Amino acid sequence: MTASPTRRVPQRRIAETVADELRNDILADHNYRLPTQDQLVKDFGVSYPSVREALRILETEGLVTVRRGNVGGADVRRPDETSAAYHLGLSLQAGGVVLRDLAEGLQLLEPMCAAECAKREDRLEVVVPALTAAIDSSATFTDCGLDFTNTARDFHTLVVGFTPNATIRYAVGSYVALWAAQEEAWAESRVKLGEYPTEVEAAAAVSAHRRIVDAIAEGRPEEAERLARAHLAATQALVLVDHADRVVNASSAMSRQAIRRKRRSRV
Repeated sequence: MTASPTRRVPQRRIAETVADELRNDILADHNYRLPTQDQLVKDFGVSYPSVREALRILETEGLVTVRRGNVGGADVRRPDETSAAYHLGLSLQAGGVVLRDLAEGLQLLEPMCAAECAKREDRLEVVVPALTAAIDSSATFTDCGLDFTNTARDFHTLVVGFTPNATIRYAVGSYVALWAAQEEAWAESRVKLGEYPTEVEAAAAVSAHRRIVDAIAEGRPEEAERLARAHLAATQALVLVDHADRVVNASSAMSRQAIRRKRRSRV
């Protein structure tokens, strides 16, 4: 009987095994730092090409950023609502989903988050002060067009970020970040055309935010949800009047930058 020949494990399969372990480490540890390629080769007992292929796999998934050249290396990028929003946006864009559809989805989901904030027992200590600070910040930009839209959007991000249920935070947070990118792109185009809403209309949005916070502070979830839905419909209408049938755009440079600006809100 002759011995069967030794079978070589394909480099791609080795790279996928290394990528699997690194992926688990990245997702399990908020402070995980990627070792150097030299250390990875030593730790896994594999070749440099296999390590580089593993890093390329993780790079395509958005989990690492590879720096090439003389100061090369790789940095970890943990996924959050903004990265989820970008990939979700690409899926909606590929599916031809229009802004009206995205707006209707938010109408169902985001006001629910305002209601959940109103149910929090610690709302007066944690939620209300942060929301009030965001409103006060946006109120200083009512005459500054794009700056107002950018800061006013922070209020919506925080409302979702203070929702106790983590699944809702991540899911709805992705939709909010994606809509914010569309709204900020709209605001920039309106400012350039000199057609941005007036200071009075911006002040009305600030007042709407304050009424929502009042309902949250008073522990009235139904009222907070009603006010949030009415306000959301009013602000969305400004974008939808000309762009309702425009396909969601997550691939443009402007949209990508707007999505990245939205920092993850922690409860």
